[in-house]
Amino acid sequence: MGALDEPLKDLVGDRTAKVLADSLKLRTVGDLLHHYPRRYVERGQLTSLDELEVDEHVTVLARIEKVTLIPFRGRKGDRLEVVVTDGRSRLSLVFFNQGWRQKDLKPGLQGLFAGKVGMFNRTRQLASPDYQLIDGEEGSSAAEQFAGRLIPVYPASAQLPSWKLSLCVELALTKHLADVGEPLPADLRAEHELIPLPEALELIHRPRNQVDKERAQNRLRWDEAFVLQVALAQRRAADSALPAVPRRAVPDGVLDAFDARLPFTLTDGQQKVCAEIFADLATDHPMHRLLQGEVGSGKTLVALRAMLAVVDAGGQAVLLAPTEVLAQQHHRSIVEMMGELAEAGMIGGSEIGTRVALLTGSMGAAARRGAMLDMASGKAGITIGTHALIEDKVQFADLGLVVVDEQHRFGVEQRDALRAKGEQPPHLLVMTATPIPRTVAMTVFGDLETSVLDQLPSGRSPISTHVVPALEKPNFLTRAWERVREEVGKGHQAYVVCPRIGDEEDTPKGKKKRKDDPEEVDGGAGSEERRPPLAVVETAEKLAKGPLAGLRVEILHGRLAPDAKDDVMRRFAAGEVDVLVATTVIEVGVNVPNSTVMVIMDADRFGVSQLHQLRGRVGRGSAAGLCLLVSDMPAASAARARLDAVAGTLDGFALSRIDLEQRREGDVLGQAQSGVKSSLKVLSVLDDEDVIATARAEATRLVAADPELAAHPELRTALESLLDEDRAEYLEKG
Repeated sequence: MGALDEPLKDLVGDRTAKVLADSLKLRTVGDLLHHYPRRYVERGQLTSLDELEVDEHVTVLARIEKVTLIPFRGRKGDRLEVVVTDGRSRLSLVFFNQGWRQKDLKPGLQGLFAGKVGMFNRTRQLASPDYQLIDGEEGSSAAEQFAGRLIPVYPASAQLPSWKLSLCVELALTKHLADVGEPLPADLRAEHELIPLPEALELIHRPRNQVDKERAQNRLRWDEAFVLQVALAQRRAADSALPAVPRRAVPDGVLDAFDARLPFTLTDGQQKVCAEIFADLATDHPMHRLLQGEVGSGKTLVALRAMLAVVDAGGQAVLLAPTEVLAQQHHRSIVEMMGELAEAGMIGGSEIGTRVALLTGSMGAAARRGAMLDMASGKAGITIGTHALIEDKVQFADLGLVVVDEQHRFGVEQRDALRAKGEQPPHLLVMTATPIPRTVAMTVFGDLETSVLDQLPSGRSPISTHVVPALEKPNFLTRAWERVREEVGKGHQAYVVCPRIGDEEDTPKGKKKRKDDPEEVDGGAGSEERRPPLAVVETAEKLAKGPLAGLRVEILHGRLAPDAKDDVMRRFAAGEVDVLVATTVIEVGVNVPNSTVMVIMDADRFGVSQLHQLRGRVGRGSAAGLCLLVSDMPAASAARARLDAVAGTLDGFALSRIDLEQRREGDVLGQAQSGVKSSLKVLSVLDDEDVIATARAEATRLVAADPELAAHPELRTALESLLDEDRAEYLEKG
């Protein structure tokens, strides 16, 4: 495999190697061989020109229709205009002072044309594009290169068009194909009818037909799945070898006393998931489990029962929440649910109870000291807090379980810092309602054991969701505010959510938000060309003076003082506020059953999972919930399609797949939370679940028989290539 580590400058020269490295991050022969075509075209199969987007770098196969040389008026020089077509639409190519190109660019010829799509006089055009004619003179290099086979179109750059990249790949194949090793075991290749890797690389770059391409992709799909699964199997094996204190629930303890207090019975789903978690807690290696549940399915109750089981077993548990509002809400609701069981050592407290501590970044010094003392001494069996829990001076007597709520709001480093506070690795339970794409990917790849809550508790009401096209149909927005007034008139309450706070002018320059504050929502791609996102402060003022005049309107956002936030939430929960205008600070965990309607302004600026989380704040009582997604985006836009998808289903699992389709998997072995740095080139988490599951079983067997891969040196080399230093560290901590 050493030859594949050869720098590209030795193959293609310094100048081209620099372009490959700078624009495409390709530095070695192996990188180049694994830079697969994005798509393929057949001679005569012209690119659909009406699908091209402005500012996109494209490579199109088209036929030259018309060539015109136009001299400049009153000065020297000329402009060569070339019109190409796919038979239906047209694209203009323009070359300045290059009239000599008329000798090459003749009507009727086909060619590959690459450049950045621009607009001129309302017509799409490519200015000074690179091109290669593919059916010019017989015997020409281009005609020979593409004769009788598919034409690969590579992910390329402005500095290096697809066909020049193709020539680089041809060099690598010619010189180094024989150096390619074989990472997959022979018996696995035979069982799944996979072609050898050198043949797969040749066919992915030089396919004669669709069958060649599919055979190559099938083999390379297996390479990605299997090598990743071996990495994860080694990780699982290492995890199972780590020592952890078993935390077995004991009878007649605080858990049994808590269950006896509950005014309802657990759903079948909650009982099943609790049994799975309790079985993991009883083992002598750390639990690493994802609790996936719909909004309102009772995840917090399941997590609390797990924490109480750990307390009964003599340990402590901690619940990490992403915002102060949510931490305070969790603390308040858990203390209320536990009653005297949360007041150990206090007058009226239960003898078998414990204490529930709260720790956030903005607490007063005395309250912080008291909470930290209870944690360090072991008096607080349960602690709920924000990022403040991760600080070095925070200590526990015997940390046995870490619960992370809405895990996508935390990085691996933060979770790892909290887990490191145990004498031995504590058990870990992460909870989420709608997974971000990377979580879905890791779940499919089998790195997390997964428990699913897909059954809503009895008494929960359905939520209807509708898109409100404010620009196209302003009367729909008027009707939305009428619906809010109607719900308040029935004795219910409403949320209005905005992407921005709106008090920026009051924030001194250079002042940074606390980590406990939720981030404001990004305006999204192209936001600099749009109006600023609607803000809480201005929207609340306009509503109170306009369509919601006479109602009790309050605001809530992350920059309010902690006491003010808590006061607003208490009064809203008590029914003393009719309409709460807020940022995404209410996204998770906030539970006010009397709230029945939510209006989300600029809904297109939120992600799919955020919208699903937000609407889960209504319909939590006996009355039906209503969520209105207000947007200025046109009906045909991708943003509106996303909103229509959210309005069309309440299934968080389906929405997570939509999110994954849009954002891709992220780097499944690295820290990228979006799809930009995906380490997957051929494999699709959504489409190839069967391959992934089979590869997981094969990898688990192989690692169990040969943990160090001593009998598989080329597989070990492929694994080392995949797991660079950063990824290896990430996987170790994850």
